[in-house]
Amino acid sequence: MSENKGRRLLMQMFEAAVAEAAPARCLAAHLPPPPKGRTLVIGAGKAAASMAAALEAAWPAPLEGMVVTRYGHAVPTRRIEVVEAAHPVPDAAGRAAAGRMLGMVQGLTEDDLVICLISGGGSLLLALPAAGLTLEDKQQINRTLLKSGANITEMNCVRKHLSAIKGGRLAAACAPAQVLTLTISDVPGDDPSVIASGPTVADTTTCADALAILEKYKISEPRAAVEHIRRGHDETPKPGDARLARTRQVMIATPQLSLQAAAAVASRAGVTPLILGNALEGEAREMALVHAGIAHQVVRHGQPLDMPCVLLSGGEGTVTVRGKGRGGRNVEFLLALAIALDGNVHVQAIACDTDGIDGTEDNAGAVIVPDTLARARALGLHAPALLADNDGYSFFAAIGDLVMTGPTMTNVNDFRAILIG
Repeated sequence: MSENKGRRLLMQMFEAAVAEAAPARCLAAHLPPPPKGRTLVIGAGKAAASMAAALEAAWPAPLEGMVVTRYGHAVPTRRIEVVEAAHPVPDAAGRAAAGRMLGMVQGLTEDDLVICLISGGGSLLLALPAAGLTLEDKQQINRTLLKSGANITEMNCVRKHLSAIKGGRLAAACAPAQVLTLTISDVPGDDPSVIASGPTVADTTTCADALAILEKYKISEPRAAVEHIRRGHDETPKPGDARLARTRQVMIATPQLSLQAAAAVASRAGVTPLILGNALEGEAREMALVHAGIAHQVVRHGQPLDMPCVLLSGGEGTVTVRGKGRGGRNVEFLLALAIALDGNVHVQAIACDTDGIDGTEDNAGAVIVPDTLARARALGLHAPALLADNDGYSFFAAIGDLVMTGPTMTNVNDFRAILIG
């Protein structure tokens, strides 16, 4: 397949994956009838504002409320307030918004309905520290977790046990009202207790689990946060908690559904799709070696598929930061993949975060083609050195192969497609 045709198909598959998870497409079908009492809308995440707009457009009765989203991810709404805050390190705006939200749900009755709109990123946007902790404590431990190589499930376990609102605490505050949580999944396995640290979902993890994670990654600061968890006196609501008896959770968009949408695009183009998995985890550069190995097997032996085909996968890799470069997990994955493929003329690939932001940078991800390494060498770039410095962003920026979409207003985790043919 020609480079230009391959690039177009890769982008079409990514765009289909994002479109499948757009709130305007997937939210309205899951709404209940209006209640006898008030309808209060709350929520947090990178897709929270677009979810709020979709809810407003479909809701036939009065409603009010507030959601929190990342800076730059707001969309116009009429009845639901949208607040922007920082991600991936929480700030004072997120702390203030979380405090206001917890206050808004006080005094509700059995006749009232709370619709909670949750998507990835919500954990850091609802930054309300537990009693005795400061925002600075939360900021420091989040920076450390992000650099440690901990996966999203581990990070959110720790966050729940340092929070006044996560791990089911927000739902407990809503009682006795009915609580419906509409969720867009950005985590492997679609566990609602992990997405945004499950503010309306009973938590099966404990302070002991959180402490074990801190010890695993040798995290001992800030001392106040570590000691808070070590004391174990501030547990989250557990399954069976009476305050959560009237809560219900619905998954409205998932990585699997988005991968299936991308697979349909490939099939229509005459390319056989193979979904490797929707919940792949691990170090991004090690995941790249596995994907490269499968691609080589296809080219050399026609296994597990003949060419032309595309390998699709979702999930979330991790990057243990040891260098000083710029880059998210998708460009880290692609740079390692390009090195492992070593200019294989049959392979092109894309890896992007479906929220449009790869880590903390301004790109969604990047693409690689057979001459990626050759073009880089012509510019004096040494790919292995840049990978060692965690500097995938600079590599792909220099050769003009970053994918720039801006915020997509949804989030179903990372999308990877390796086109072989």
